[in-house]
Amino acid sequence: PLTPALSRAQAFTELQAKVMDTQQKVKLADLQIEQLSKTKKHAHLTDTEVMMLVDETRMYEGVGRMFILQPKEVIHNQLLEKQRIAEEKIKELEQKKSYLERSVKEAEDNIREMLMARRAQ
Repeated sequence: PLTPALSRAQAFTELQAKVMDTQQKVKLADLQIEQLSKTKKHAHLTDTEVMMLVDETRMYEGVGRMFILQPKEVIHNQLLEKQRIAEEKIKELEQKKSYLERSVKEAEDNIREMLMARRAQ
């Protein structure tokens, strides 16, 4: 059987580990959001340039190590889709990040409570 002091110390250590792990996940979500934002912006800027070209302009899509001739409309739709997907993923990541931040706050509050209880003894 564990003594109450040992189990409290163990719980404290587990909470600290949870906080650190969750903070890492928040940082990872931030990095992913930043990368997706760049992808979205790049697709938007490219689309802006593409839409300024005349419809008869020959455009090629890179596929692996080759290029395929595509109509302007196809390229435009692909760029819009790329932006839409990036936006959806950003929203998902922001929701996940919000959840993780709440989780960190709860764990930190629990740690504070444990410290206060220890001092009160």
